[in-house]
Amino acid sequence: MSWRRIAALTLKEARQVFRDPSSVAIGIVFPLMMIVLFGYGLSLDVSRVSVAVVDEDPTPDATSLVGAFQLSRYFHVSEAASMAAAMALVVDRKADGIVRIPSDFTRRWRRGDASVQVVVNGSDANQARIIGTYVQATVGIWGAGRGAGAGSAGPVVLVDRMWFNESYDSHFFLVPGLIVLVMTVIGAFLTAMVISREWERGTLEALFVTPVKVGEILISKIVPYFCLGMVGFLLCLLAGKFLFHVPIRGSLALLCLSSMVYLLVCLGIGLLVSTVVKSQFLASQLAMLLTFLPAMMLSGFLYDPRSMPVAIRAITTVMPARYAVGLMQTLFLAGNIPAVVVPGLAVLAGMAALLLTLTRIATRKRLD
Repeated sequence: MSWRRIAALTLKEARQVFRDPSSVAIGIVFPLMMIVLFGYGLSLDVSRVSVAVVDEDPTPDATSLVGAFQLSRYFHVSEAASMAAAMALVVDRKADGIVRIPSDFTRRWRRGDASVQVVVNGSDANQARIIGTYVQATVGIWGAGRGAGAGSAGPVVLVDRMWFNESYDSHFFLVPGLIVLVMTVIGAFLTAMVISREWERGTLEALFVTPVKVGEILISKIVPYFCLGMVGFLLCLLAGKFLFHVPIRGSLALLCLSSMVYLLVCLGIGLLVSTVVKSQFLASQLAMLLTFLPAMMLSGFLYDPRSMPVAIRAITTVMPARYAVGLMQTLFLAGNIPAVVVPGLAVLAGMAALLLTLTRIATRKRLD
């Protein structure tokens, strides 16, 4: 190989990138838009839940329990005169649930077997489960503060601790996965159109009659988009740190290394698709189908792969994004865990080497 030719081709490709506003937008503007929109718009947290409280026991104890719900930062309380009125609020989507304090609540509470009825709109199963948990926690805290409570069976106190996400903030879980999505789009989508664009414009034939080698062409295609992808990664890293305050408990060097290796995997997928398809439109659609959708649905970004059917779980084992999401979440939240970092990096490095090798084999200096 001639490094002089590689440098000239890389400079030519970089000029093409910066002359194309869409490439700059996808590489720089799109990452910021994506992490801001997804970061603020997509949240697994449920806060300020609207509940209708029906107090059928006009006693100081029941009034105190209603006050506990009103003072909680998780609830927006509307008082209803009856269950029928509360049900009307739920049907009209003005309330997400009902908390009913029965007429014998105080008497049974002092006896140690009180109960509170919770009716939740189950159209969103995840939200329904969370609302039920919030109500239980509120009643439990209220009962503990008054020396006894619903369901208290003795002086046993449960003390829990959430590892790696003490504030229970879903952004800590989502932002590392968002960074993987951004690099997936930059790496695969942009490079999927590189060689196919050259085929459509006829400029690749001009390169074939020169002494330039296939390996030199591929390196010159990879370098500018690799740099563009790392710029997008750094922007996302800064946004995650200063906008969403996601901690970085692992090594910053390992975080960057993991991003580089995964970006090479995405570049390899994009170049291989672009080489085989030779059509910008088909290449872009195929790249999205092979990278973005699996990264969104099957990587662990939103859903835990362990809860998926066995066949789907087997498919996720060949998805690069699954290993990248695991690496990012571990390095951001848990730290340098060798049992996770080393196998993840090894798998991604192997995938990158395989994809780039296949791209080199599929690229020929000839016209079909």
